[in-house]
Amino acid sequence: MIDAVPELPDLTVYIDAMREHMVGRVLAELKLYSVFVLRSVDPPADAMRGRTVVGVERLGKRLVIEVEGDAFLVIHLMVAGRLHWSDAGATKPPRQRLATFVFVDAHGSAHGSMHLDEAGKKKRASIHLVAGRAALAPHDRSGLEVEHARLEDFVARMREERHTLKRALTDPSILSGIGNAYSDEILWASRLSPFRRTDQLSDEEWQRLHGACREVLENWTQRLRDKAAGSWPRKVTAFHREMAVHGKYREPCPRCASEVQRIVYAENEANYCATCQTDGKLLADRALSTLLRGDWPRSLEELEAMRERHRPS
Repeated sequence: MIDAVPELPDLTVYIDAMREHMVGRVLAELKLYSVFVLRSVDPPADAMRGRTVVGVERLGKRLVIEVEGDAFLVIHLMVAGRLHWSDAGATKPPRQRLATFVFVDAHGSAHGSMHLDEAGKKKRASIHLVAGRAALAPHDRSGLEVEHARLEDFVARMREERHTLKRALTDPSILSGIGNAYSDEILWASRLSPFRRTDQLSDEEWQRLHGACREVLENWTQRLRDKAAGSWPRKVTAFHREMAVHGKYREPCPRCASEVQRIVYAENEANYCATCQTDGKLLADRALSTLLRGDWPRSLEELEAMRERHRPS
């Protein structure tokens, strides 16, 4: 299972918690434990201290903390970055800690700390400090916020370039906040193949896809909010055991009970139900189909026959 990057529903519950814990509080200190995490220093880190948090928002897959004086802290979690909250005082930071944001109330009394941690050796998570809302522009991929978008706007944006549906759904310059996991769920809900092209859909299929985008994102946002129950979210990830197909390779499709299929490519994967989404046809995994050439199974029946031939007698 490829690591899951937090996506729109997951980031939304972070924003809920950050607003609850941070807005109206003063950023007393920004502790940096990695020389790589801070990617820009205009204004410098010291200049952010003593400023009151006035808002928290999402910019694509980035979290933005606004402090007084028209300044912003932009946090990009990437694959393995996660945020944690502690009410306790200073403790020895774990090895995966990149930064700590220390907050006090308006009277200077200790309030708590938000920690940015990142598991693994690849340190991709980042913090940018920027002055003025106009300086946020380089961090904005300008993707459409699909949960508020009209059908005609959604279709127009998706059809600007000819892509597969999987590629278009996960392109941050096309749609905002959708990645590998929720695109799988959206395509399953709309009964569409991940490799269908954006110039191939009928009006009815566009309606299904648009409706599935909104329904999947809204339903998962509410589910995660209910799970957090007003507390700081734990184990934030875009993979959840309750999902229909994402991360469910070789498990039964909850709609038809066929075996969920998977294609792995680059650093991504596509999970789908061949019965529900591709008329029973198996999509070609580039690596395996090159290796097997003409022996690549074209259907679920051929796949099962191949497995039967290779089972120990």
